[in-house]
Amino acid sequence: MPGLVQGKIVLVTGGGSGIGRATALKLAQEGAKVMIADYVQEGAERTVKMIKDGGGTASFVQADVSITPQVEAMVAKTVEVYGRLDGAFNNAGIEGRMATTVETSEENFDRTIAINLKGVWLCMKYEIPQMLKQGGGSIVNTASVAGLVGFERLPAYNASKHGVVGLTRTAALEYAAKNIRVNCVCPGVIRTPMVERIIDTGGFTEQELNAGEPVGRMGQPEEIAQGVVWLLSDSASFVTGHPMTIDGGWVAR
Repeated sequence: MPGLVQGKIVLVTGGGSGIGRATALKLAQEGAKVMIADYVQEGAERTVKMIKDGGGTASFVQADVSITPQVEAMVAKTVEVYGRLDGAFNNAGIEGRMATTVETSEENFDRTIAINLKGVWLCMKYEIPQMLKQGGGSIVNTASVAGLVGFERLPAYNASKHGVVGLTRTAALEYAAKNIRVNCVCPGVIRTPMVERIIDTGGFTEQELNAGEPVGRMGQPEEIAQGVVWLLSDSASFVTGHPMTIDGGWVAR
């Protein structure tokens, strides 16, 4: 049987670890050819190798999504290598440094917004024109439950992820009649290198994070990947502008 995204060309930013890597692997398993973008070359090349070892097709392009020329080149490279762009998972993001609204530095605020929010906007700015040329496409952005509810000591991260939800809805409306769907996923607490860093630096304990999830555990990156791949697939053809929570019940409290 053909996979959910059989034959599609999909760009994944932040594909060198965590949710990005898990989604890239799942996309390849479901028949897509994947372009892995990340500013950390080692992790991205590892993802490419994992896909190829599994019989899939993948390539790597280095990019910082907060830098316009690099994003433009990233999309151009995808089209150069594979001939088109059917889907994009704009996932690259950082947590920033934990601090209260007053104690957060301007440098930390600007960097977090630049990657998490401006980066998503820049990606869509260059992905959408290519999709318009082709007659359509599908985009999924990574927001967070922190884009729907507040988290103390993460003001820049919260602001960026709330912004991603709004940006997603705006783009979805602008291009709905052009056969381009734009959705976002809002993961709960997922066991990724980002969350491990938060635990290691004393931001939250593992017990606190598990207790915050009604299901009593953190999610796995593969559980987010399932939702992303579905949203990118033709099975979600009537879904656009949707912030999909995959959060173990976090925002249902």
